[in-house]
Amino acid sequence: MLSLLVPTLSLFLLLPASPPTRWQDKVEPALMTDLERDGYASFIVLFEQQADVSAARQQGSKVQMGTYVFEQTRAVATAAQKTAIGLLRAQQSPYRSFYIVNAIQTKGSLSLVKALAALPEVRAIQPNPTVAVDLLPEEREQQALDFREGVEWGIAAIGADQVWDMGFTGQGVVIGGQDTGYEWDHPAIKESYRGWDDTLSQADHNYNWHDAIHEIDSMNGPPYIAEANPCGLSSLVPCDDHNHGTHTMGTMTGTVSDEGKSIGVAPGAKWIACRNMERGYGSPASYIECFEWFLAPTDLNGENPDPSKAPHVIANSWSCPEIEGCTPANFETMQIAVDNLKAAGVVVVVSAGNSGSQCHTVSTPAAIFENSFTVGATRQTDTIANFSSRGTVTVDSSNRLKPNIAAPGVGVRSSIRNGGFATFSGTSMAGPHVAGAVALLISANPELAGQVEAIESLLESTARPMLSDQDCGGVSGMEVPNAVYGYGRMDILAAVQETVSTSSQETISIEQALQVAPNPARETVLLNSVMPPAATATVQWFDTQSRLIKTVNWPAMTTQLEVDIRDLPKGVYIVQARMGTELFSTRVVKQ
Repeated sequence: MLSLLVPTLSLFLLLPASPPTRWQDKVEPALMTDLERDGYASFIVLFEQQADVSAARQQGSKVQMGTYVFEQTRAVATAAQKTAIGLLRAQQSPYRSFYIVNAIQTKGSLSLVKALAALPEVRAIQPNPTVAVDLLPEEREQQALDFREGVEWGIAAIGADQVWDMGFTGQGVVIGGQDTGYEWDHPAIKESYRGWDDTLSQADHNYNWHDAIHEIDSMNGPPYIAEANPCGLSSLVPCDDHNHGTHTMGTMTGTVSDEGKSIGVAPGAKWIACRNMERGYGSPASYIECFEWFLAPTDLNGENPDPSKAPHVIANSWSCPEIEGCTPANFETMQIAVDNLKAAGVVVVVSAGNSGSQCHTVSTPAAIFENSFTVGATRQTDTIANFSSRGTVTVDSSNRLKPNIAAPGVGVRSSIRNGGFATFSGTSMAGPHVAGAVALLISANPELAGQVEAIESLLESTARPMLSDQDCGGVSGMEVPNAVYGYGRMDILAAVQETVSTSSQETISIEQALQVAPNPARETVLLNSVMPPAATATVQWFDTQSRLIKTVNWPAMTTQLEVDIRDLPKGVYIVQARMGTELFSTRVVKQ
């Protein structure tokens, strides 16, 4: 309450204060409905204070970035959750504390919800249902075309095998997968599992595997174990109860299939994993738990988190639709996890979804988020798959342009459980192609590790532009990017060639040297350099076909340059500024 002292009248004038927030206002209506019907529910408590990790990119290396985000988020959560945890312990309520998002997942009755909602530090209380969801359209067998002998068609289409010929197979890079689990000892992915020691012929699953499936919730009442899961619960050994996860990992790091063809985009990379679904059933809490584990992997006891063991990229071939509890009312909870993981230097690759072919069907977390690198699916004919979800994103009223890019996702053959192989279709198959491609990029230029924006920009600017006759959300399909293909079909060979070329010229990444605002832009852009040129510098603008489109001069000893781009057609441009012996490079999108 504020008070205003007015000396001339010798009185206090009390201004009306905002009415205190009622506990009911913090509880989502869907949760209240569940509690009124069942008397008991699983829910997530979101706290008002969230960690500010904006300084992460100034920390230096990827490990330093990840460590900073880990320390900041954990410190905030530890302080903010003390009272709530004390309350839960006093009532002997089971709970799981998170820090990648300052939140707690717990279970209880309306009285517990009321007590937690009454705490001033609590922002919202959200449902956490665990119910069935279809991950894919019909998974049908298809005869993939022979693009090049000895490799699956998707590998050839994006040029991954040609990158191998350059000596880059993903070596030194770690890929994370969160999915239905993984058959770690499948012959196609065993050698690439980080926990496998071929010399000792034994596996160590500490820091390499986490199971976020601890129980199976009923849709209508208290928790119970419905039936035996083939992997059990809280498994200490990597296991797949569905086939989906093993299939995606084969596309990322696999060796060869039963047909003798190479199936993995980055066979030289290592993988670690987290199970976030129980036979295809997920919940916001299980997804957040895996995101958190990737920020700082733990031992098998869930202790001693170590951000230095985090992956470089994670693949997310799943969605969290409304039926699983993700609604506009709680999108922020999942988004915070994605944002913080990206701030830690991890590329978050997400499949766009299989709800096409209408506009605005990219509509669920984590595909809808700005900091997710969202992937649509293409056929062998280099056209968009009918099922591939389209943008723009309207479910959160952002009209955000998605997907970012497209990749092979129809008739993809890869590994499944029990040492087998199968051909599946879906954006779930496209996303792993991109995650594997990120590994190839970093192996070609290790300085890209942790530089998420630079990696994403490189993949977008070198993608093969694809046009569509479908317009969505005011975005023409005849422009690049568009709401069907994004920036186009990924071309990892072109991306690697670009990064090898620029790294040999000692290019400084955008995060270190050059900032652009706004981006995308319509009329003008402001280039800002932390290293102003000693003499007049030349700034060149190239289109996606490497054609020189525009040249401007950057005056000596100035840190900013405003460039008029009204004369440029809409599209993607690579901007290069040579200042002395240094070459700065970045990407600008003209809307």
